[in-house]
Amino acid sequence: MSRTLREQVFVYGTLRRGGSNHRLLRDARLLGAHRTDPVFAMLDVGPYPGVVNGGETAIQGEVYAVTPAQFRELDALEDYPRTYTRQRIATPWGEAWIYLYRPRGQRLPQVPTGDWFHSSRR
Repeated sequence: MSRTLREQVFVYGTLRRGGSNHRLLRDARLLGAHRTDPVFAMLDVGPYPGVVNGGETAIQGEVYAVTPAQFRELDALEDYPRTYTRQRIATPWGEAWIYLYRPRGQRLPQVPTGDWFHSSRR
């Protein structure tokens, strides 16, 4: 019996349950909710958030185990590596990828709570 290799991904915006892009994760395995260490800033990009390194905000989201095919779909959605890059973060389920926004000089408002899904900016 072969085992499918899975990656873990931390999502914080439209990919979370109830978000407009969650359909991409409907067959993924939800591991649970997670709040990162307070080392990021969440930016309001309009219809979605972007997270960047170097802030003091903990980001609220969910961790999923995804197949390689699902991971490729997420990369396509996030326009990786042009609009978003990614890095690994620690979670209770081991390391997971987080997508980090590349603002390209834009000055965007921050979401101070780190929870875009439940913010008034959404």
